[in-house]
Amino acid sequence: MIPPAGNTARQAPAPVTMAAALNQALADSLAADDRVVVFGEDVGTLGGVFRITDGLAGKFGEHRVFDTPIAESGIVGTAIGMAMNGLVPVVEMQFDAFAYPAFEQVTSHLAKLRNRTRGRVALPVVIRIPFGGGIGGVEHHSDSSEAYYTHTPGLRVVTPGTPADAYLLLREAIRCPDPVVFLEPKRRYWSKETAVLTPEGPPIDRAVVRRAGSDVTLIAYGGMVATALEAAEAAVEEDWDVEVIDLRSLSPFDDQTLTESVSRTGRAVLVHEAAGFAGYGAEVAARLTEQCFHYLEAPILRVTGFDIPYPPPKLEQFHLPNVDRILDAIARLQWEDGGA
Repeated sequence: MIPPAGNTARQAPAPVTMAAALNQALADSLAADDRVVVFGEDVGTLGGVFRITDGLAGKFGEHRVFDTPIAESGIVGTAIGMAMNGLVPVVEMQFDAFAYPAFEQVTSHLAKLRNRTRGRVALPVVIRIPFGGGIGGVEHHSDSSEAYYTHTPGLRVVTPGTPADAYLLLREAIRCPDPVVFLEPKRRYWSKETAVLTPEGPPIDRAVVRRAGSDVTLIAYGGMVATALEAAEAAVEEDWDVEVIDLRSLSPFDDQTLTESVSRTGRAVLVHEAAGFAGYGAEVAARLTEQCFHYLEAPILRVTGFDIPYPPPKLEQFHLPNVDRILDAIARLQWEDGGA
């Protein structure tokens, strides 16, 4: 059994970035369980491309935090072998699209071994993947690849929207006996909030209401949570009371929290950076339509990235969902007074 988290969280509210919260979660997990190992490309001495593992090798030693060759398939394959022999590997893919060479290991082995062995072999592996755009990165550095992983039974897929939740979710992911794909919204690494970093909170598979509202449910995850909250505040000027839900867990999906909200508000808008066609939002819209059809006042709408390869840095501002596009979608929700 993986031991419970120790009392290692910060006890007083303090300003913290998402990057610092993730670093603290890794440090606390390494301290709480000597089976935890952290490895990947440049995560040791350098501290990772985004410095999420900064200082960990010096504190815990190179036998627990170490660099690997540039071989993503080998990184995940090694993690699978380690987990089969009692360790708890936490591996880093430098960028979202860099994880694709490991896709065979993830989908054919990591996701299936527990089922293949009828539950006798668990694989408590966490794959950390910086994902999404918003940093001026070129293609191969700005993918939103969540749909590939959520379409794969046997994987848990989670993504934090706030610094405090980044700490909580990563602690929960490392304690989880199932393989977890942990998607980190790189555009929010330097976002800051005043919070207490604690391993206690909503379970890993639950969504949370970030802002209560009565008129429309705005659903987001990862880097779009902050954008959705900005849109909800701006919507007040239009007399729309917007509820914002942070999915947190993309797989499994928290039907209860979402259906309770949408059944009450009667309207819903989904927001994500990934392309719209066959994107993650399509599955969410389908589930909510099936379960909330008789409560809906308007079709469920999506605000997404465009169905194109990721654009050059100077054009990504037009590709990514923003407050104006979200407000435009809300205005199209067939309000009785004609909307805005």
